[in-house]
Amino acid sequence: MRFLEIFRIAFDALLRNKMRSLLTMLGIIIGVGAVIAMVAIGQGAQASVDAQISTLGTNVLLIFPSTTTRGGVSAGFGTGTTLTEEDGQAMKEQCPAVAHVSPLLRQGSQVVYGNLNWGTVVQGGSPDYFAIRDWHIDKGDFFMDQDVRGSTKVCLLGQTIVQQLFGDEDPIGKTIRIRNIPFRVVGTLKPKGQNMMGQDQDDIIIVPYTTLQKRLMGHTRTWGYIISAVSKSQILEAQQQITDLLRLRHKLGAMEDNDFTIRTQTEIAEASSATSKIMTTLLGSIASVSLIVGGIGIMNIMLVSVTERTREIGVRMSIGARRRDILSQFLMEAIVISLVGGLIGIILGVTGSSLISKFAGWPTFISKNSILLAVFFSMVVGVFFGYYPARKASNLNPIDALRYE
Repeated sequence: MRFLEIFRIAFDALLRNKMRSLLTMLGIIIGVGAVIAMVAIGQGAQASVDAQISTLGTNVLLIFPSTTTRGGVSAGFGTGTTLTEEDGQAMKEQCPAVAHVSPLLRQGSQVVYGNLNWGTVVQGGSPDYFAIRDWHIDKGDFFMDQDVRGSTKVCLLGQTIVQQLFGDEDPIGKTIRIRNIPFRVVGTLKPKGQNMMGQDQDDIIIVPYTTLQKRLMGHTRTWGYIISAVSKSQILEAQQQITDLLRLRHKLGAMEDNDFTIRTQTEIAEASSATSKIMTTLLGSIASVSLIVGGIGIMNIMLVSVTERTREIGVRMSIGARRRDILSQFLMEAIVISLVGGLIGIILGVTGSSLISKFAGWPTFISKNSILLAVFFSMVVGVFFGYYPARKASNLNPIDALRYE
């Protein structure tokens, strides 16, 4: 038989039992729709994490002191005092793979403007901090190196602070008070949104790090550094150069551990991506169980169909149909069920993903690969679970089939 004729006969046989065919497809429809929706949720979460990591900045490395131990008790990560301002200057001048260096200090404070106040984070940094974080000005301007050298009481505001304290009022040139110390607003920053921990990156005030040290913290200790490499390909090179330089400056022996910790943007991204991939694989695997269940349903119905149509098979064989024609006919029926069910499942999965994104607020991302994979697996299920019933039909003895009642 020609392919189109086999397809027509298979399609006509399915149309004779519309309800049964639809119920048989249901497992495939649910399976394909679930796979697409679950993979879309997983990939959406991964894309969201990647976007949030990118807000950290460009080619970023973070350097912190290692843990300190007093009386046999660890004080925790980042509690050491091993990093100095001179270390930062040396990294900028002596590490060719390093583009920008900024000290990193943070402190929670209450900020007041007029009769309004807001609890926020005050971040200390140098002018390089904005280039590292790829953070652009919305209004006004950045503070300068002379502001750092003179510990000037100037600041830049994140958009959350602007909304909470100023509303529609222009904050540029206004004076706010942080711990009762007046600071002049020289600029506002473009919004960054939430980071991957769900924290509002715009709920921040950035001041020269020397101002934070001397005016608000009362010491000159450097908590850590944020650094950017010259390019993404040089992140590991910059990490090695910094490690070698700091070990030399801190006079660490060959057998001594580093008294500092370096984290790269690549490490953070890889760790988050690995978690997202595991979640996507897990969700997809769970949803794939529905495809297997749907395949078993196809096999069951096809076996019933072979039994019901035994006499029909005998008639076809008696008028010249070969075994491979019977095999092709029943196999085609299974494939059609799977393929039509897969197409309906794709529509269901895409629609479901959109509804999840709209009403649940979860990010979803539907890729062409996930749709093609779903179609491929639905066809594989049809062939795999349809082959045995089709082969059973083709192996029937024509005489016995004609006698079958």
